[in-house]
Amino acid sequence: MKYVITFDIGTTGVKTCVFGISDKIELLGAASQGYGLYVFPDGGAEQDTEEWWSALCATCKKAVAESGVSADQIDGISFCSQMQGLVLVDKDGNAVRRPMSYMDQRAREELKKGIAHGVTVAGASVPILIKSLIITGAVAASVKDPVWKYNWVKNHEPANFKRVYKWLDVKEYLICRMTGQFVMTKDSAFGTLLYDLRKGHETWSESLCKTLGVDVKHMPKLVKSTDIVGTLRAGQAAELGLKPGIAVYGGGGDASLIGVGAGAVKTGDTHIYCGTSGWCSTVVEKSIVDASAMIAAIIGADEGKFNYFAELETAGKCLEWVKDHLALDEINIYLKKEHVADSYESEYTSLYDYMSDVINSVPAGAGGVIFTPWLHGNRCPFEDPNSRGMFFNISLETGKSDLLRAVVEGVCFHLRWFMEAEDKKVKSSDVIRFVGGGALSYVTCQILADVLGKTVETVANPQNVGAVGAAVTIAVGSGEIKSFGDAKKLIPAVSTYKPNKANKAVYDKQFAVFKKLYKSNKDNFAALNG
Repeated sequence: MKYVITFDIGTTGVKTCVFGISDKIELLGAASQGYGLYVFPDGGAEQDTEEWWSALCATCKKAVAESGVSADQIDGISFCSQMQGLVLVDKDGNAVRRPMSYMDQRAREELKKGIAHGVTVAGASVPILIKSLIITGAVAASVKDPVWKYNWVKNHEPANFKRVYKWLDVKEYLICRMTGQFVMTKDSAFGTLLYDLRKGHETWSESLCKTLGVDVKHMPKLVKSTDIVGTLRAGQAAELGLKPGIAVYGGGGDASLIGVGAGAVKTGDTHIYCGTSGWCSTVVEKSIVDASAMIAAIIGADEGKFNYFAELETAGKCLEWVKDHLALDEINIYLKKEHVADSYESEYTSLYDYMSDVINSVPAGAGGVIFTPWLHGNRCPFEDPNSRGMFFNISLETGKSDLLRAVVEGVCFHLRWFMEAEDKKVKSSDVIRFVGGGALSYVTCQILADVLGKTVETVANPQNVGAVGAAVTIAVGSGEIKSFGDAKKLIPAVSTYKPNKANKAVYDKQFAVFKKLYKSNKDNFAALNG
């Protein structure tokens, strides 16, 4: 058996897992720890490299201890990570400033000056749009795309920018810290929207870098997700509680590997993820783009495969907001002097479990209330950093339980909107693999099945599928399995949810209204948040 450790680096925390790989991928130990996401009034969203590293070190030691595996037996490290971050580092691999999260939307002027001028389509200058689509299969038309963050630093922080040696993404920074190597996997490179994916090219596009104001010398060496990109250095090994010299693999971004960990690895397989963010993704074999809906096929960890991908910035984050501000009163007043989840007699292991049962007590449709999950703007199928969440159609009969259910339904409505938009170019599968923390709730799983009108499957430990996907990159890279396709049989479904036709009829009516709410309120969002 091969023992490996993988780090799933999310927006708000890391999940570290120890796996044994043989004829199956077995979870032996796991630990998680949160870190900060610093959101500013001007749209900034940053994180801290030292907080990342501290969380990796702490959880690595805990996961190894829980696994019962000796640290000396670990012989592979890989990653699944949030994508489209901007980590600018100097020649020693030190960050020149705090990393800018994929959620950062400060670079509005950079976007406008860089691409949103002249005759435009989908907010992009036609010549640049055509050039970008030909070269990369997508276009940097969102304020959250990292090229505009890069230009924001250049324009606003010239002293920091002068120190830049390489542009890295989140896991690439951690790879650099572990190995001293400045590399980027091809899926992360695609996320920069500067990677030339045309056959025979497959490298950084110097032409597009010049057009978008990027110094191509800042771009790191390109590697595959399954490549051994270096070995763990002694100092970092001591901090992690591991032995030096362990092979470090390229790994992949969450958009690449969560589908792998979900078992959605064959062409045409669709999975839906609900973590802090959320998305709908279908495996395809070529580059596809729908610029009007901000959907593109991104390069997968599996060579020759793409993921046709639509993303929602705040999915599970909406449920966290509900927990903090509806399930728990903001002023900390409770009916009892204890949290229901903390009561000795309570059957609930967490407040989320209690919320699931409360939500399940409310009929489909939440009493007519509709929630929009755009708590930090929206990217797809419309791009608008000014858009926000709202409860629509509240009446005197509306209670807090209705609002709780409306939030879950609103997230599912948006995921259905994704699927509708994607189906215009790619047929989603009849059975959907549903993963992420949201898939831990049986109620959310059933609501999603009812809203979509499709069968929904979940896998074991759905909150850890990113880490499972990272383990697959080691399994393939080390020859334990022949291909990513072989991973499917190692990741079976454990639960199945069939759609309820009566509920589907309720949701069809509300979904039609849901899609109109943005258009009806676009100007209002701009007036309040522009």
